[in-house]
Amino acid sequence: MHIVHSESSCGWGGQEVRVLEEAAGMLGRGHRVTLLCAREARIFEEAGRRGVPAAALPIARKSLRGLAAMRAWLARNRCDVLNSHSSTDSWLAALALAGMRPRPALVRTRHISAPVPDNFATRWLYQSATRRIVTTGERLREQLIRDNRYRPEAIVSVPTGIDLARYVPGDKAEAKARLGIEPAQACIGIVATLRSWKGHRYLVEAFAGLPHKDARLLMVGDGPGRDNLREQVERLGLRERVLMPGNLAEVTPWLQAMDVFALPSYANEGVPQALMQAMAAGVPVISTAVGSIEELVRHEETGLMVPPQEAAALRAAIERLLGDTALGARLAAAARAWVHSRYSRERMLDSMEAVFRSVSA
Repeated sequence: MHIVHSESSCGWGGQEVRVLEEAAGMLGRGHRVTLLCAREARIFEEAGRRGVPAAALPIARKSLRGLAAMRAWLARNRCDVLNSHSSTDSWLAALALAGMRPRPALVRTRHISAPVPDNFATRWLYQSATRRIVTTGERLREQLIRDNRYRPEAIVSVPTGIDLARYVPGDKAEAKARLGIEPAQACIGIVATLRSWKGHRYLVEAFAGLPHKDARLLMVGDGPGRDNLREQVERLGLRERVLMPGNLAEVTPWLQAMDVFALPSYANEGVPQALMQAMAAGVPVISTAVGSIEELVRHEETGLMVPPQEAAALRAAIERLLGDTALGARLAAAARAWVHSRYSRERMLDSMEAVFRSVSA
């Protein structure tokens, strides 16, 4: 098949990583794959690094210029499936394909739990123009069926998968030493784009109140919330205890140094890859019941769940894991087994390949 992905987002996070992982995986399976994105988007640069063919189009915003460019590209380059990923490129793709013969099948992937508008135009986009809707979690699928009354048979859940050979447990003392941290110092960590809804500020607040005054907080990632978080860290007198290395190409060494991984998101989640990565690396996790996170983190079984936006509850959960290493080891072992059974990269590729074949038949 010739599979085309469109992505209008200029940001960088789990959604963009999944797009590139899918694309690279399908290339490895012998399919032809092309990514359509804006030249100024980071995903365009990253596609080149990963060997994914990409075409730069002016699709970062909805515009007649972007619509014309996408339609012209699709007319010149026949494909079997067009998989759109964000709102803007989904609208441009649907309109560009209108009246086109032959017309490739449009698949719309929903990565987050933000509500979909319930109006005539959006219903046309999702139910008429789109051949199949893919969600990254079953809760997101249920949300579209319940709140938007979309046809259940047109929606399939395909969770993101990770490279399980890459995210593995390691020697914690050695991992801490590489970061200049003493083995006895507790490390609480998060790997996530610095966006408000990821809940970093609640994690910083929770960390500030811990009785472990030599503990360290590792916040891996970058994004629009960086300056606000740095200001909060300074205001609370935590500068010497918080590491913020920015975006990293390889996060496994940082995960291996963590005693607890926390993702206190309060909105816009699917099944977060960072949680999968931490669980695969054998780190006990704490998160919230947002989006499809509960499919991954089952309270008291594969991790601990706390209410979103409640720093006190988050602090109590961190203290509990730091004070009960047997509990942490039990949760981490169960979490690692759960991820290995359901969230491999190959399983994701198998499922997406089946979707693409079914809509293009």
